[in-house]
Amino acid sequence: MDTQGRRNTDPADQWVLDPATGTYQLRLDPETAPPPAVPAQGGRRERREQQQAVPPRQRSAATSTPATGSSRRRGRTSRGKKAGKGKKALVWTAGALGFVLVAGSLGGYLYYQHLNSNITAVDVGNAGSTNTTTHNAAVNILVIGSDSRVGLKGKYGDANSVGHADTTILFHVAKDRSNATAVSIPRDMITAIPDCPTKQKDGSTKTVPGTPKATFSPRFNESLGQEGRDPGCTMRTITQLTGIPINHFLMVNFEAVKTLSTAVGGVPVCLAKPIHDTDSKLNLPKGPARVEGEQALQFVRTRHSLQFGSDLDRIKLQQQFLGSMIRELKSSDTLTDPTKLFKLAEAATKALTVDTGIDSVKKISDLAKDLSAVDPRHITFATLPVLDNPAEGKFHKTVVLDETKAPQLMSMIKNDISLTDAVKKKPAAVDAKLQGTKAQAADVRVLVHNGGGPQGAAQATLEWLQNEKGVSRSTNGGNAPSGKQERTTLVYAPNQADQARALAAMMGLPASALKPGATDAEPKATMTLTLGEDFKSPGVPLTAPTKAPEGVQQAHASDNVCVK
Repeated sequence: MDTQGRRNTDPADQWVLDPATGTYQLRLDPETAPPPAVPAQGGRRERREQQQAVPPRQRSAATSTPATGSSRRRGRTSRGKKAGKGKKALVWTAGALGFVLVAGSLGGYLYYQHLNSNITAVDVGNAGSTNTTTHNAAVNILVIGSDSRVGLKGKYGDANSVGHADTTILFHVAKDRSNATAVSIPRDMITAIPDCPTKQKDGSTKTVPGTPKATFSPRFNESLGQEGRDPGCTMRTITQLTGIPINHFLMVNFEAVKTLSTAVGGVPVCLAKPIHDTDSKLNLPKGPARVEGEQALQFVRTRHSLQFGSDLDRIKLQQQFLGSMIRELKSSDTLTDPTKLFKLAEAATKALTVDTGIDSVKKISDLAKDLSAVDPRHITFATLPVLDNPAEGKFHKTVVLDETKAPQLMSMIKNDISLTDAVKKKPAAVDAKLQGTKAQAADVRVLVHNGGGPQGAAQATLEWLQNEKGVSRSTNGGNAPSGKQERTTLVYAPNQADQARALAAMMGLPASALKPGATDAEPKATMTLTLGEDFKSPGVPLTAPTKAPEGVQQAHASDNVCVK
């Protein structure tokens, strides 16, 4: 009660489990003022500032001093009409920052229409799928951390920066929701950027010309912001680079890291050595710590004081931060605190820019609920395999794609193969063509044709076989006489089966690629290997690998380790 006998009930303390529906509802005493009116749906972007909802801890003060009893009743009736036939319940749904929103599937109490007005959407055309019904399929979501300084008054550098793809994560969730893989894309990787149709404010479409790959440019982070490129351009670049189609994107900025880490009460991190970075201003001692707000942003931006001072080192810090955020969001301390959940929902929706396929709280909520079954133990962080740019000499500022390891990792994702032991699958039966003894490498005779692989594939394969595998009796046959073909094939005689099995094992050829003839060949005759359009490069198996390539950096969302 206040000094005038009015009841000051805090709505945040009135969440009640409805046994009939299994959801939490906000039960308001008849003498207590209802929640603030739900803003109208139309024109939500323009009226955002006028339609801010009052947080639970402030609501009692805002609603406990009506002028008269009659005005209270009239106010309640008006609000009830706006909310729609007496709807007083807030709905349990998902809300969190970018990648964490999806991976953590955090439930929050949301005012649908108000929080919808917080979300910014971008029409990326056919760069992504607008289908949000993903229950029976794997899902690929691109999470982008923009380094835009707009509105930050130059605090973190160039105030006029349009924002580039500073942090990018390809988040793949398996079809059966048993596991997920989050692949960090190095921002300083040299890669081609394709043509990009972008929607203009007047509704027209403008195509931003692509940038071909050169020795030192363009960098991947230029796929966003540069020349007016939108997140759809980054999606197109990833698909061109990896061969993986993207369903949706989620983009956040610097402020999002600060607000969400504060809303959750801080994120636990750990360092193997102290960091005193004069550039990011981060000062943290060795060992465990909890960061939030400004310090959380400093943590994810730090790189110069790390082991090698590179963006690849910083990716490890960011992965630890995200893994810790997921654990924090799934903790009982967060999920049972209505006030904290309200703050998270508010912070998350204000932080998000998404594609029009998931441009509402309900759509994001449905997507997040669908993906919520993934256990943090089975969320694997990895970094796209890259190499130092060989053209830069001693001091490296950029990297290039590892053409051997990267395709193998992407093949696992495209074939929905987990990087964890989440799924115990029975070994596939070995085809009879692959069973039996294998010839020694020196006894393998093969003529290599290029029938659809990259330019120079036949010569590159020849050199790889001779120098790496010891197949000295191999020959370059040039372009295939029959022209291009979709699949790689190996044609051999029955008495060359042991050679075919040996070559198939070296190159990772599936049984379907082996084409045995009907009659035996002469003793010194060669087999014919024709590289099809499915061939990427020597050493990259055509069959999907069952484990990540050796040396690929990995971590798990459940890991609680100290970063070096």
